Amino acid sequence: MTLNRLWESIAGANRKGLIKIKFGTEFQNIYDKNYSVSELRRQVGMVFQVPNPLPMSIYNNIAFPLKLKGEKKKETIFPKVKNALKKTFLWQEVKERLNKDARSLSGGQQQRLCIARALILNPKVLLLDEPTSSLDEKSGRVIENLLLELKKSCTIILVSHYMDQVKRIADTELLLSDGKLQTNTYSSFNHNV
Repeated sequence: MTLNRLWESIAGANRKGLIKIKFGTEFQNIYDKNYSVSELRRQVGMVFQVPNPLPMSIYNNIAFPLKLKGEKKKETIFPKVKNALKKTFLWQEVKERLNKDARSLSGGQQQRLCIARALILNPKVLLLDEPTSSLDEKSGRVIENLLLELKKSCTIILVSHYMDQVKRIADTELLLSDGKLQTNTYSSFNHNV
């Protein structure tokens, strides 16, 4: 929540220090008073633990961030929606029912839909809070394989209590225990899902 400033909507919450994220060639202080929160949230996507499809069609769920950004042309939106669904291995499963309510999808499909919605703006960073905790093992593995693909094109910050999952996906693990932060780095041979 500190990396996309969501905490600012919580009454009484505060922070100390600053956070810099590299966008392009230079680091930006995301707490600079002139830094746009809406621009930050275009660059830093968020996927929550429990899938949260919006009460609208599959297509409109994915297109929603583009429409918020001001995009109105269907010929621009549709290819981006299709691409996001393909990235999340969901296109083949939903291409014939894009106008159906997204809440009718299975739990794993809903989670991939939420990831597709987060990816539609091509974020530089993707934040994931326990993205497989409410899924069965098969759906969880699909999400893990997806994350292994996605980490080639954006930075992924994943919170997980499943240490085996962290070892399968992460390049670097930060473990917070008893107020101390520990770092582990993994080599690529660990990334077999």
